[in-house]
Amino acid sequence: MKRWTCLILGILSYLLFIVTIAYGVAFFGNLFVARTIDAAAGVPLEAALPVNAGLLLLFALQHSGMARPAFKRRVAMAIPPKLMRSLYVAMSSVALIAIMVLWQPIGGVVWSIDTPLARQAIMVVYFLGWVLMIWSTFLLDHFEMFGLRQVWCEFRESKCVEPPFATPAAYKFVRHPVYAGWMIVVWASPVMTISHLVLAIGMTAYTLLGIRLEEAELAKRLPYYDQYRRKVPMLLPSLRKRLLGRADT
Repeated sequence: MKRWTCLILGILSYLLFIVTIAYGVAFFGNLFVARTIDAAAGVPLEAALPVNAGLLLLFALQHSGMARPAFKRRVAMAIPPKLMRSLYVAMSSVALIAIMVLWQPIGGVVWSIDTPLARQAIMVVYFLGWVLMIWSTFLLDHFEMFGLRQVWCEFRESKCVEPPFATPAAYKFVRHPVYAGWMIVVWASPVMTISHLVLAIGMTAYTLLGIRLEEAELAKRLPYYDQYRRKVPMLLPSLRKRLLGRADT
C-alpha cells in the first residue's frame, strides 16, 4: 500500500506541475486567460505592493528553504525519502499558483512596443524561454528532477541511482539554463507594466541568490563542480570565458 501511495502521490505532483506550467504560459504571457500579470489594477499601490512582496518572499523561501539539507533531514523523518522530490515539486507548484491567483496588478506602463513585428519577435523570445526551461530538464533527467523516477523505484522496490554529473548541450554554455529560461520568461514582454516589472525584479533577485545557495551545496557534493563553475558562465553565454577559462586555475 505504501508503494502505491508513493507512486500515486508522485504522479499527482507531476500532473500539478504540468497544469501549473500550462497556466503560467498564459498568465505571464497575457494569453487566453481572463486575469494575467498585466491585468488592470484593482487596489491602490500601497495595498498591492505588500501582497506582491509577500508572494515573492513565499516563493523564494519555499524554493530555497525546501532545498536545504537541514530541511530534507527533518522531513525525511516524516515521509519516505523517495517522495521528497515530489513534495518539493508539489509545493513549488503551489507557490507559483499562489502568485498567479493572488498577485495584485499595479497600474502604469514602463514600456510598450507598438510595432507588430517587434511584438511578435518578443513573444517568440518569450516562448523560447519556456522551451529552454523544459528542454534543459530533459538534457539531464527530467523524470528524476520531478520525482517520478524516485517513486517508480520505490514502487518497483529497486535501487534508484542518482544521475552522474554531466554537462550536455545547453549546460556547456551556461550552468543554469533552466534559470536562464525563467529569466527570459519574466522579462520578455512587449508591454512591461509596473506590476510585471516588480515581478521580474523580484524573481531576478531571488534567482541570483538561489543560485549561490544551490551552487554552494553542489560544490560540496560534486567534486568537479568548482572546475565547471570556473569554465562555464552562470546565466549568459560567454565565448570568451569558455575559450580562456581554465578549470585547473
